[in-house]
Amino acid sequence: MVELIKKGAWLAYGTTLIVDDENAAAQLKSLGKDGVSREDAKNNTIAASILSAHNTGDADNLKIKFDALASHDITYVGIIQTARASGLERFPLPYVLTNCHNSLCAVGGTINEDDHVFGLSAAKKYGGMFVPAHIAVIHSYMREMMSGCGRMILGSDSHTRYGALGTMAVGEGGPELVKQLLSRTYDIKRPEVVAVYLTGKPRAGVGPQDVALAIIGAVFESGFVKNRVLEFVGDGIANLPIEFRNGIDVMTTETTCLSSIWVTDDETKRYFEVHGRPEAYKKLMPGALAYYDGVVKVDLSRVEPMIALPFHPSNVYTIKQLCENPYDILSVVEKKAAEQLEGTGVSLRLTDKITKDGIQVDQGVIAGCAGGIYDNLRAAADILNGASTGTGEFALSVYPASQPAYIELVRSGAAATLMEAGATIRTAFCGPCFGAGDVPANGGLSIRHSTRNFPNREGSKPGAGQLASVALMDARSIAATAKMGGILTPATDLEVVYSDPDYHFDKTIYDHRVYNGIGKPEPTSELVIGPNIADWPVMPALTDDLLLKVASVIDDPVTTTDELIPSGETSSYRSNPLKLAEFALSRKDPAYVGRAKEIQKYEISRESGEDISKTLPEIFAKLRELNAECKPGNVGVGSVVCANKPGDGSAREQAASCQKVLGGWANIALEYATKRYRSNLINWGMLPLVCGDLSFAVGDYVYLPNVRGSVENKASDIAAYVITASGDVREIKLSLGALTDDERKIILCGCLINYYRDGN
Repeated sequence: MVELIKKGAWLAYGTTLIVDDENAAAQLKSLGKDGVSREDAKNNTIAASILSAHNTGDADNLKIKFDALASHDITYVGIIQTARASGLERFPLPYVLTNCHNSLCAVGGTINEDDHVFGLSAAKKYGGMFVPAHIAVIHSYMREMMSGCGRMILGSDSHTRYGALGTMAVGEGGPELVKQLLSRTYDIKRPEVVAVYLTGKPRAGVGPQDVALAIIGAVFESGFVKNRVLEFVGDGIANLPIEFRNGIDVMTTETTCLSSIWVTDDETKRYFEVHGRPEAYKKLMPGALAYYDGVVKVDLSRVEPMIALPFHPSNVYTIKQLCENPYDILSVVEKKAAEQLEGTGVSLRLTDKITKDGIQVDQGVIAGCAGGIYDNLRAAADILNGASTGTGEFALSVYPASQPAYIELVRSGAAATLMEAGATIRTAFCGPCFGAGDVPANGGLSIRHSTRNFPNREGSKPGAGQLASVALMDARSIAATAKMGGILTPATDLEVVYSDPDYHFDKTIYDHRVYNGIGKPEPTSELVIGPNIADWPVMPALTDDLLLKVASVIDDPVTTTDELIPSGETSSYRSNPLKLAEFALSRKDPAYVGRAKEIQKYEISRESGEDISKTLPEIFAKLRELNAECKPGNVGVGSVVCANKPGDGSAREQAASCQKVLGGWANIALEYATKRYRSNLINWGMLPLVCGDLSFAVGDYVYLPNVRGSVENKASDIAAYVITASGDVREIKLSLGALTDDERKIILCGCLINYYRDGN
């Protein structure tokens, strides 16, 4: 089904794959392609050509300027507030503000709609585009209206992926969008490119989520494609409808790759023609001989209906495998969950779902940028045609990802078919992807064609004794399960006649409701700022020395951004840094906020001019022993979070900014799960430290003498000392990793806002 080639490979004429081994030279010679260097051939990938066209730096150190930006309503307020504080006067490139995350979550009274009013006022003032709530989820709108072959788009959402439409898109934290709004660049080392070589044709009943989960399951744990670009090639692409490709593409985020890009063809061309933008199409193909840093080979004909069990999209099995051996597999999942949920007082009981008829599921949801695609819902309607989802506990809800897709479902009759079967149809909303919609009952198991199944992504609160769970599946098998009354069933088990009607895109809805002020700013227009929208607090510059107190130690193999700052009900507070910070690590380490605030008091005292060595006499006695030049006024005091591999998942900057607001000055990790989380730390002036030994305890102090000098002098390693509660001292080595000159300046200034405020 999926094979990994963990060495370089050549691709000749876009079709012939040649592994870079002892036989490669002869094969290249037979094709008349001998004598081409690997470096030259690397420049023949689609990714290389697009990156080069957008690069203002050198070939190895890219400085990218994007063609457009996109944000939704739990990110755009903070981004615009940060940009305002940094000197924003107008949006210098198209910026689309969508409203698909806080459109249904009513926590906090009026504050969600206050954010929407702010967004519209910002689009008017600075010259942007505003897509009101319920009209489209962010990525559907960007696919339909803003994608284009050869373009690059940056979004403040991790699932910013439009590669199947020839658009290299990157999901990052808000500060990276701020840089673009201030006409700065996105700075990265030239990424490696991995070919995803598709062959064959999917069987009827197999959908894009099945292919995506098969790939994620094969690559995630090893980190094979981490921070690389995935380039989809091979003759199998021609066998995939364009929306099938979009459904695979959006899930590439879960592989931890940087971005994605696909070969384009007549199917891509037809998409742009149907959407009234034929000029957005151009043929994209690798050069006659391209070189890739690795290969993921996928035989589409061998892909089976898949399921990703709690609590990660990479926890993948075939549905058939699970149904044939449910007790053993679910017991393993329960055991892993017990380790992850240790200390919460709750446990996962999936084996309770095993009945004489099969595995009983409580809920099905097809939603968002991955599931709410027209083709998925059309296929679900075909499966459920004339059937019933039943009158028991199982319920099915579907969320078309845009109003144009919704109206086509209505006009084609598919919406009526779904409703007649018992499904409820909602509006365009991302809530089921992050825990703000369709929250199951305690102990419930929900199967979803959405993007993630991390803990709490369905809205439960383990710390409050509530636990439900999500398994990811394709819309087709979700519909098959619904047809069987909630008994887990792969769609390939059913005889279904799938319709393939032409899709008609009607953008009248957008014309009548979307505000388009791109290139037409109104500088005299006032921003409408509701009572919950707050400015960022003042953040100090990096001091000569740092004294960090460990406020939390997380020993899970991977820590998600959901665990660092929960999704769901917290979303309403994303526009208020201080209120949101109260939720930091609340589902992973509920005592963290209190500890961080106690540590922050020392820094507040220092900044007010107090001699904190008198407050912490024993600790400063140790510091003077370690560094005779230690001066209390120049020792910043803050908290630090230690975790093995933090930052998997969402691009949300608040996973870092909440720590900063609470006085955090660093993370210490074995490694960082994603580039975007590490970037978020840097942009909020936090040191992204790496240590080979994480034997820290809550309450330990970590002293970094002359840390400012280390950053200024571009040192990669920093000598530090751990002072334990018992007074023992040990020296450790911390690493900052690779930092650009601008990133070092941001850390020195204390955060991105200060960096720009200081005239950089």
